[in-house]
Amino acid sequence: MASVSTRREQTTIADVATAAGVSRATVSRVMNGRSTVDPEISERVRRVAAELSYRPSNVARSLSIGRTHTVALVVPDLGNPVFQQILRGVTTAAAPAGYRVLVADSAEDPTEEAAIALEARLRCDALVLVSPRMPDAQLAALAPEVAPVVLVNRALADDSVPALVVDYAHAAEQVLEHLVGLDHVRVVYLSGPAGSTSDARRREGLERVLARHPEVELVDVPAGSDIAAGHAAVDEVLAARATAVVAFNDLVAFGLLAGLNEAGVAVPADLSVAGFDDIDLARYATPSLTTVSVPQAELGRHAWKELSALIEAHEGASRATRFDPSLEVRASTGPAPRGVVPARAQVREPGPAAGAPGAGSPAAGRRVRWEADGDAVALRHGDVRLARYQQGDRLPQVHAPRAYLHPVHTLAGVPLTDAGPVDHRHHYGASVAVPDVNGTSYWGGRTFVADVGPTLLPNHGRQASRSLLVDPVEPHLLHDHVRWYDEHGVPQLEEDRRLGARVLDDETWVLDWSSTLRAERGALVIGSPATNGRPGAGYGGLFWRLPAVAGTTVLGADGVGEERAHGGTSPWLALVQEHAGHPTTLLLVQPGDPLPWFVRAAEYPGAGPALAWDSPRTVPAGGTFETGVRAVLVDRALDLDAAAALAERVR
Repeated sequence: MASVSTRREQTTIADVATAAGVSRATVSRVMNGRSTVDPEISERVRRVAAELSYRPSNVARSLSIGRTHTVALVVPDLGNPVFQQILRGVTTAAAPAGYRVLVADSAEDPTEEAAIALEARLRCDALVLVSPRMPDAQLAALAPEVAPVVLVNRALADDSVPALVVDYAHAAEQVLEHLVGLDHVRVVYLSGPAGSTSDARRREGLERVLARHPEVELVDVPAGSDIAAGHAAVDEVLAARATAVVAFNDLVAFGLLAGLNEAGVAVPADLSVAGFDDIDLARYATPSLTTVSVPQAELGRHAWKELSALIEAHEGASRATRFDPSLEVRASTGPAPRGVVPARAQVREPGPAAGAPGAGSPAAGRRVRWEADGDAVALRHGDVRLARYQQGDRLPQVHAPRAYLHPVHTLAGVPLTDAGPVDHRHHYGASVAVPDVNGTSYWGGRTFVADVGPTLLPNHGRQASRSLLVDPVEPHLLHDHVRWYDEHGVPQLEEDRRLGARVLDDETWVLDWSSTLRAERGALVIGSPATNGRPGAGYGGLFWRLPAVAGTTVLGADGVGEERAHGGTSPWLALVQEHAGHPTTLLLVQPGDPLPWFVRAAEYPGAGPALAWDSPRTVPAGGTFETGVRAVLVDRALDLDAAAALAERVR
């Protein structure tokens, strides 16, 4: 038997009017929310409409009230995640008011923007123009034709149209100052599309930094706004022989990172890379991308707020709203690679006259001091920055956020720390990192689980500085009171940390790190992968991660080689490296009874005394435990005898 389908006739406004005993005009006024209808009649009409499943015609309603209840968003490139987030912000904010959002993409063609905007305006009640590329005069002429309109990332000179502006000039300042602070003096700027106003604002910020730092040189390399543009610029970037790159946006930075990886260029060891916008994927790039965070969805929400005020002719529409982005420092930027001569010229102060005290070592006659350095604290020797102590509060939770020293340089400017390296993203310079404290990881990355192996667990705690103070009497001393929080945010232990420094001679300086762990909130059981069943993996404590080089030689009281030092209790340990023809030695000395050393040289260079080498360490409730090392940074290669003698001298 053939089946027969019947289509139910749609309920009309006439059906509702007949059933409610009113005119069609009354039904229309009720459904459009007019307040001129008697409340009792209005309630009867709505009840009948619900019973009959009546849906008003949007087309008819629009013709009746002169509105479509849609707005349009015109963007240069909808493939850009920034514009997608702005769209999301507008859409979510407009929905409660019954508005829908149309999208028009100008495909980065400024000659078509005006026509696209005019056509979109014919189909909707208002426009949001996002980062329009057209010239100022054309935009000023277009604005009254498409009003009501709100501008995002653009403003008119006469403030006649509400505008939401991101302070990209300040953003660019933050990025370049960050790179200058890492001793980069030759930087490439991968510029954005021609006609981009936000590109012009970035340039303004970069120029301000150049005015403050005349030693810095900026190389302009035209690029664009997408991943392909960044990838295509690799050869020109490498030809510029710069040590850092500022990309127009994160997409360009992603393309560059991919191209650099294909070319075998290490980021940030060989070249630092920074972007703009902080799109969702920025923190998940390899390495995670240093960038400037822009409140993208908030821009969209605020755009609707201004647009709504214009549509309803309410008072209170702002003429201009400024958003200030914030720098997000991640693993793609690091200290400038260099050899004997640091990128930033070292200003040598006159030393004592010949025959005067200290005449044999001018460097030893100058004191080192800790002082504020942006959001960190720097150790300076004259005009040279030797180390930077960073709070680490922006590290991802899976890396166990903690304060750390990076970069740390020799007196000749050679960096002897690494942060966020490709082999272990959760390694950060010199820091107190412990894989297991009562089950919480303060090391970062994966946790060793017996019979399973390294496993990523949600057990990462964080260390937070509670009181960071440069000693007012002895400025070469830095005091930090650190509170350790478990993965649930519950305070677990307190740490009193002290970092001191002194210069021995023109080639040698000493960093003294001591930490006292206090079990004020109950007993602490400190473990390691070794105590959990992984032989030889007793790491945890004060750990110093060095940069990767062609080879690292390990020296200790028991002889030469990683295998002799690993797990041994030599009072000192030396790691000798070659950096672009300049040899260095990092000598680590344990002042008290030595703990076993955890040492890596072949897989990656790093070392530190192990708190729990092959058995857990318990700190009873109310008890304390002290640990630390004296690190000696030397601008030459030491042999066994020289290392032993120097260790005895500083111990």
